[in-house]
Amino acid sequence: MTQTEKRRWLIDALLREQPRYRGVAVPDDAPGQKDLLRSLMNVRMPAPLSAEYVEIEDAYLRAELAERGVTRLEDLTPVDGSLYLWQGDITTLSCDAIVNAANSQLLGCFRPLHNCVDNCIHSAAGLRLRNACSALMEAQGSEEPPGRAKITPAGSLPCKYVLHTVGPIVDGPLTDEHRALLASCYRACLDLAAENGCESVAFCAISTGVFGFPKEPAAQIAVSTVRAWLQEHASPMKVVFTAFSDSSLAIYRKALNI
Repeated sequence: MTQTEKRRWLIDALLREQPRYRGVAVPDDAPGQKDLLRSLMNVRMPAPLSAEYVEIEDAYLRAELAERGVTRLEDLTPVDGSLYLWQGDITTLSCDAIVNAANSQLLGCFRPLHNCVDNCIHSAAGLRLRNACSALMEAQGSEEPPGRAKITPAGSLPCKYVLHTVGPIVDGPLTDEHRALLASCYRACLDLAAENGCESVAFCAISTGVFGFPKEPAAQIAVSTVRAWLQEHASPMKVVFTAFSDSSLAIYRKALNI
């Protein structure tokens, strides 16, 4: 199957299993089809997937990844010891684990085409990721509180694992509790990564999107917490701070004193 044929197959499969969307017209152009496929993936509730669906989705997403280009950690240069700063799309970074800034449901973002990191990671990983998260949450029996972490396989991403953590929501003045919870997110992710044999972890800027944590103090907490954890555990863990925008890159550079 060509990439176009795979995309149409996946769209048709998702439309068939969701009766309310069966009347949706499939665009003729590739960008429109890509948006429709991602939207259908975004709104699909956790449910079993056929082996055929998984195989075709994985082949399609990995081909899309190859087109975007994969960055290998081995090709990056540390900025301070085992700390790295990289500007790019975290879903294209090849390392042992990447961190997802999740919500308390821990199922991914259900808003079609939303550009939050949670949506981007789930869209690039494929529907297996939502199912893996759902299994964890069913076993837990309650929403995920802030400051902890869960680990899942990474689906079609170029990493091995995704670490899911719920950061604090800041809708007023920044408090010591907000700061403590954010630091706990970083420690929990590093603890879980180490427990699972990871030698490298890439962090997004937890809580700084729709959760409203101010970006400069968030970066300072991220860097100081990671440095303290590495020192406390005498760990050779390689840690990447990822920035998507130029402004975020500048904030991390300041926090890292580079």
